[in-house]
Amino acid sequence: MLKKVLIANRGEIAVRIIRACREAGLQCVTVYSTADRTALHAEIADESVCIGPPSVQDSYLNMNALISACQNTGATALHPGFGFLSESAEFAQLCIDNGITFIGPSPESISMLGDKARAKETMKAAGVPVIPGSDGAISSVEEAKKIAAEIGYPVLVKASAGGGGRGIRRIDREDQLEEQMSVAKEEAKLFFGNDEVYLEKLIVGPHHVEIQIIADQMGNTVALGERDCSMQRRNQKVLEESPSPLMTPELRKAMQEAAVRAAKACGYYNAGTIEFLVDDDRNFYFMEMNTRIQVEHPVTEWVTGVDLVQTQLLVAQGKPLPFTQEDIQVRGHAIECRINAENPEQGFRPSPGKIRSLHIPGGPGIRVDSAVYQGYTIPPYYDSMIAKLIVHAPTRSQAIMKMRWALAEFIVDGIDSNIDFQLRLIKNKDFEAGTYDNTFLEKFLADSKNGEKENGK
Repeated sequence: MLKKVLIANRGEIAVRIIRACREAGLQCVTVYSTADRTALHAEIADESVCIGPPSVQDSYLNMNALISACQNTGATALHPGFGFLSESAEFAQLCIDNGITFIGPSPESISMLGDKARAKETMKAAGVPVIPGSDGAISSVEEAKKIAAEIGYPVLVKASAGGGGRGIRRIDREDQLEEQMSVAKEEAKLFFGNDEVYLEKLIVGPHHVEIQIIADQMGNTVALGERDCSMQRRNQKVLEESPSPLMTPELRKAMQEAAVRAAKACGYYNAGTIEFLVDDDRNFYFMEMNTRIQVEHPVTEWVTGVDLVQTQLLVAQGKPLPFTQEDIQVRGHAIECRINAENPEQGFRPSPGKIRSLHIPGGPGIRVDSAVYQGYTIPPYYDSMIAKLIVHAPTRSQAIMKMRWALAEFIVDGIDSNIDFQLRLIKNKDFEAGTYDNTFLEKFLADSKNGEKENGK
């Protein structure tokens, strides 16, 4: 049984986990860098521990400091949130070796799925559709050229240990392959400490649709519907919704069954997300599996009524899932907008600084997950996301209208934000029609820039 949980993260996800722990009757400990001394997650926890200077390498990625914080406070479990060490098999194993319950999947599952090439092989063996490409990591440029010729251009070279859009290069012709493969390997080595890359066919204009699963340690695995994450800028998600506008009952059933097979093939337990690419003919292909809670988990919570973080805590204690697949019903429609401290008019330049005034929207069907407050100074060292605005309504059109008014009421003064940019997206006719794919946002930005030139800006 868990009694005290250390939250190895910061910002809105740390606050979200604090609330889940309190509702479950658990004490919570947070950690903070010196730059986060006045952060909300450090202020409202039962205990808080400073683990180092602002640099993430010396604080939130410092494994030994996090283990020491558990030992010094008597925390017997650790929730990694998302980002930072949440998908580190090494850290998960270190927690276990020190008698600390890691609130996530096993180190073995994380390791298997963190290696994108190995994960792809596992999915193929489990009968999960995969994108045509190399069987594992590529050993030479000659091998890459041969595979690319077989599957056809354009292709992507991708880091085997990658994520977050890093270590990915598009190749349209054979004469680009050697150079782009070299660049991808260098970036992979820099960000992941592993320069292995693999090759796959580029699905042009796909929809990015992911299936949320939750599994217990007895082998029960349940799929919780899908999220459409096609609204992306440089492989970074901007807005998510559930259900996907692309979805049919038949496609959902097929994708959920594939996701459950994928999880079972890895002996997976706790929360996880299987990400798929879906083409215009509704063929879907496994892309990767994220072995953690996702930023966009609130839209799934809205439409299914399942508290994912609470369920994570149950699973970590060895308890069975409190529901079956038959219990899960997708009701209504939810949309999430990521509110970032950035200036879209200046290339999305980060905008750290002091929040002079703040008004957060509310009302039925509106949820805001955030860790900012009036007078808080956003530090320049971390991710620019300051809040997630989530709405829920009976229909998609009603959810869009609710999001419009919620964004219009969201006021953050003292720093730049992308609130007005999100409002423009929500009002776009292609978004309203649900016809956008993951190439939409780059075209939208290009059209906006061309329009400014025509207007003399």
